Amino acid sequence: MTVSAEPDPGLTRAQNRLLRRIYNGRTVPLCLDGKDFLTFKDAGRYLLSLPPEDRDRAYAAMKEQAKTARPPQTAGDGEAAGAGPSA
Repeated sequence: MTVSAEPDPGLTRAQNRLLRRIYNGRTVPLCLDGKDFLTFKDAGRYLLSLPPEDRDRAYAAMKEQAKTARPPQTAGDGEAAGAGPSA
């Protein structure tokens, strides 16, 4: 067994949970550093391949991109409660 001088903790539990939510059911990939990521596993592998400083930057970029890349609302999503469809 080899012992490294500096243990690499990987992704935190909160980071893993957010990545799972971001990539759950995604049909449009997130693009980062010229690469497209459509699944949680692909994104996680990529993040773990980066040094810790770059990993934090890439994670923040994915998080921000997921916020701005939300699908447009359909007509039924924005209706007020109790307001039936107009004829």
